[in-house]
Amino acid sequence: MKLFLIVLAGLILEVFIWIGVGDLVGSMWYVFFWFVAAFFIGINLIRKYSAGLMPQMQQMRMGQMSGDPALTGNLPKILAGLFLLIPGLISDVLAVLILIPAVQNVFKNAMMKTMAKRQQIMMDKMMGGMMGDMNGMGGGAQGQNPFADIMRQMQDMQQQQGGAPRHDSSIIDGEAREVTPDAKKIEMKDVNK
Repeated sequence: MKLFLIVLAGLILEVFIWIGVGDLVGSMWYVFFWFVAAFFIGINLIRKYSAGLMPQMQQMRMGQMSGDPALTGNLPKILAGLFLLIPGLISDVLAVLILIPAVQNVFKNAMMKTMAKRQQIMMDKMMGGMMGDMNGMGGGAQGQNPFADIMRQMQDMQQQQGGAPRHDSSIIDGEAREVTPDAKKIEMKDVNK
């Protein structure tokens, strides 16, 4: 209900500003042409900056990647394009304000904080279910790693059985050999024969 009242008040304010600017300029046609020009500018902004946006947004939502600088740099510009699509002078002024680099930085920071909070909530929900299952099995207190006790027990069992000494998990053991690719040569054929 609150959102509806805000949108209704914004629409009424937009109409009054349209009429006021139309009277000030001398003709409503100038305002109409401004709306048409702003609409096409908004479409071009959205097309330019939204290439490849959906796959990146889905990856960020699933938590597979953090905020990509290209993505976080393009979202304010896409939002400005959306504001330009809406016919109205207030939305156009908001779009121009969003295109200012300092405002874009504030927008990016707020967006990153919001996404970090959402990811933390998602992780808390996921870990909350595991913590409930593991509390009877020696899981730690809320907020700690639920697998720490199990991992410690497994390491102790390996050491007791005389297993291999504990290795650093950041070292990858392996062999390397140099591979020389078979160079394919292009033969020149005489096409005049």
